[in-house]
Amino acid sequence: MSQTVDRALSILPLLAEGPANLEQVANRLGVHKSTALRLLRTLHEHGIVHRQPDQRYRLGTRLFALAQQAVENLDVREIAHPHLVELNARTGHTVHLAVHEEDEVLYIDKVESRYPVRMYSRIGKPVAITVAAVAKLLLADLPEGERRSIAERLDYPRYTSRSITDSAAFLAELAKVREQGWATDLGGHEESINCVGAPVRGPDGRAVAAMSVSAPNVVVSAEELLTLLPLVRRTADAISDEYSGKTPSKERQP
Repeated sequence: MSQTVDRALSILPLLAEGPANLEQVANRLGVHKSTALRLLRTLHEHGIVHRQPDQRYRLGTRLFALAQQAVENLDVREIAHPHLVELNARTGHTVHLAVHEEDEVLYIDKVESRYPVRMYSRIGKPVAITVAAVAKLLLADLPEGERRSIAERLDYPRYTSRSITDSAAFLAELAKVREQGWATDLGGHEESINCVGAPVRGPDGRAVAAMSVSAPNVVVSAEELLTLLPLVRRTADAISDEYSGKTPSKERQP
């Protein structure tokens, strides 16, 4: 990175702390005031910083507009996919990514297991919303009133003896998931399939997606699958950090 660009970018974290005058900017950068002024003028011309009537500088509205546009154009699936592939390579199990859209939770990505047993899930297919780990994670993140409204209008099929079958039990499960920050489906949809998942969060801390690892009992027991929870949570956190701009793209990391 050129020295000029580096210095210009270094101004932004300073102004994020609050308005600063020319002398403060120059001192932070360790440059002469004339150099700092030249950088500030360039940023001002592009709307990245704004000069106030008191001659102090603050972040400009153009910067916020660009940030909002960047967030709106983020593709969580594209960001998450390399992480899902890596998790699949480390565990061998099926990995899913899902989002909440208009009263449905849909799979938007899937990395198949490396053993012959296959799950019937597919990209674009709604999940079993009352039992799936990814659904619990996404609904648990909603405000209480919205959670209750959704829970009261859902049907509760008894897929297995472990399925949740009424709204009170579902709300209690969502409260538990919200508190602990992770979720499971241990035979709630299919007796032979277990799943553990964690949320993917955006810059505001809200869940924008949820990911999970699933495996059949013939390959790994529920207890053994739960030992992967720390790895699943670290993967979800890594996706969250990249989605929120806290780390560079995984594909571009050295």
